[in-house]
Amino acid sequence: MTTHLAEMIVARSGDLPPGERRAAQALIANYPMLGLKTVAEFSARAGVSSPTILRFVGRMGFQNYAEFQSALNDELAARLESPLSRTGSRPKSEGSAAEPLTAAIQDNITETFRLLPPRQIDEAVAMLANPRNRIHLIGGRFTDPIARYLAAHLQIIRPGVDHLEGQENMWRDRLLDMGKRDVVVVLDIRRYQDSLVQFAEKASARGVSILLLTDQWLSPIARVATQVIAARTAVPSAWDSSTALFVVAERLIAGVTNMLPEQSAARIRDMDAMRDE
Repeated sequence: MTTHLAEMIVARSGDLPPGERRAAQALIANYPMLGLKTVAEFSARAGVSSPTILRFVGRMGFQNYAEFQSALNDELAARLESPLSRTGSRPKSEGSAAEPLTAAIQDNITETFRLLPPRQIDEAVAMLANPRNRIHLIGGRFTDPIARYLAAHLQIIRPGVDHLEGQENMWRDRLLDMGKRDVVVVLDIRRYQDSLVQFAEKASARGVSILLLTDQWLSPIARVATQVIAARTAVPSAWDSSTALFVVAERLIAGVTNMLPEQSAARIRDMDAMRDE
């Protein structure tokens, strides 16, 4: 399965030399548009030299900057695809459509965790387990059920967790009480939801940490995110699959539970006792 450039950059950014890491972070913050500018413009925005940009491009596996930009253009086109365009572009296949779909979903899970450095999961778990942090979760039209599922588990494991729901104006009202001790977990996949992007930007401006769970093309929220976890979503269907994203959520639930074993066990006992009364 092809490795997408965005997820490769996210996965490798922590292991790059300092200058190249700044180039990677600048590109992630304005993906993919910064990489479509000239080397000089890219280097100026990243605050590094032009040779550093070219070394970064080479480390990502490209022979030259033109080849790198061609890959970015391909990803930009994929990022903008709609269910309608994917319906018309897929050839009809003989036999059951479930077989290639199931295989693609399984590959998505495998590739997501092959490319996801353990340190990224560990850092995200630490954000969610920190007792000083208040945790808020929100998703888009198709990803909010995962946000709700993740919130339901975290609420059992630790206090200070809520799921943001209702009308968009209500989300913005909640920002009044958010600050540097808050973490907002946002789930956003293509076609990226403008209201989520705006909410994340406003939250970040107030000092809120953003944990973004997104797809391999990266939601625009990546430019303000403290942590980005990219999961594979593309399948041979008009609709993207959120299965790998769901498995990421389950990995986070397990990680927080393991990090807070005594607290989570005590809360579960108390909850069971209240149900038995």
